Amino acid sequence: TGNSPVLICAHKSNVTMVTWKISPKVGGPCTLGYRADHNQTDRTNCSDSMNWKSRPDWDPALEIRHVGIAHEGNYTCEVVTVGGNFPKTYLLSVLVPPRLTLFCDGHGTHVCKAAAGKPAAQVWWVLGGNSTPKEESHGNGTVTVLSKFTAHSTGVTNATCVVFHPAGNQSKSITC
Repeated sequence: TGNSPVLICAHKSNVTMVTWKISPKVGGPCTLGYRADHNQTDRTNCSDSMNWKSRPDWDPALEIRHVGIAHEGNYTCEVVTVGGNFPKTYLLSVLVPPRLTLFCDGHGTHVCKAAAGKPAAQVWWVLGGNSTPKEESHGNGTVTVLSKFTAHSTGVTNATCVVFHPAGNQSKSITC
C-alpha cells in the first residue's frame, strides 16, 4: 500500500493503438486508450490515481499512484501494430503490513496484536511457551492476528513477539 507501481506494456515500433483494460476486484472496469493516427488518449471510468507513466506514444506503461486494496485486480495492456496484437496481463495483489502492538492484559499476560495485515501475519514468541493465535477477518481482505503468551516457567516476565509478514518482519519486547 502507498507505493506507486508501474506496469510495463510491450514496447513496439509503429504502434497503431494501445489499450489498458482494468478489472478491479471492487468496483467497475476502466480503460485507458491511445490512438496513434489521431495522437489521442481516452479514459473511461478510471480514477485519477491511474494514468500513463509518460506519453503513451513514447512509453505505454501504466502508473498507479498510492496503490491501495481497491486497486487489486487484472490489468491487461494490448499494443496493436501492423505486425499484430501484443497483450500482456498482470494480476495485481496488494500487501498491507500489519500494525504491531504488544501489551499486558489485566492478568499479567503478554498480548501481541498484528492488526489489519494482508495477508494474515504469523506471530511467534522468542521464549518457549504456549500460544494459540486467533484471527479476525475484516471485510476489506485484511486480517488481525491476536496471540497471548503463557510461559512454561512461572518466573518469566519479559517476552518478545515476532511478526512475520511478506511486507516486512517486526518485533517488540515487553515486561509484564
